[in-house]
Amino acid sequence: MRAVLYVRVSTTGQAEEGVSLKAQEARLRAWALANGAAEVRVFSDAGIGAGRMDNRPSFAAALAAVGKGDVLAVYSLSRLSRSTCDLLELADDLHGRGADLMSLSERIDTSGAAGKMIFRVLAVLCEFEKDQVSDRTKAALAFKRGRGEKTGGDRPFGYNVRGGRLFKNVGEQKIIQSMRRRRARGESLRTIGAAYGRHPEVVRRILARVEREARP
Repeated sequence: MRAVLYVRVSTTGQAEEGVSLKAQEARLRAWALANGAAEVRVFSDAGIGAGRMDNRPSFAAALAAVGKGDVLAVYSLSRLSRSTCDLLELADDLHGRGADLMSLSERIDTSGAAGKMIFRVLAVLCEFEKDQVSDRTKAALAFKRGRGEKTGGDRPFGYNVRGGRLFKNVGEQKIIQSMRRRRARGESLRTIGAAYGRHPEVVRRILARVEREARP
């Protein structure tokens, strides 16, 4: 087995709490020695947070160094990422290479059944994490729409944009109301679109948006 050790600190305060780069490396080297690692390589990032995994040069180098039969070892999963989904993707990537992930603090080792079980649980937490992000995004967009603010994309038909806020365009609002009346009479989207020089799909989106906005 070859051990690829990755250590990271984001603040000087972490060093004072006993998880400095040297402390992490010492504990990981002790683990590698106890588990008979034939070779040990150490990669470290200092002063870089765990928010992203793609802005750490030494972490990228550590991943590049991991091959079949190797183990990527960390002091804690938080040294890698605070995102459950990122950790799950990393574990899947390592598994695809025939490598394993080991964390001292959480006592996780994906080479064993217990470690694999934990990452199956993480898969559930990842879905929960994604759902939470989705719910927060929907709530934020609904709040912005409620305040009449633009929420991205092109200017919606029926409105003008000034200072990031939406204001009704009187002329276009009249067209929308006419579209709604014609649709209520049973006219097709194609017929309505032809009357106003718009593609049927555009008419469908305009009417769908109006219906959403009309909901309490």
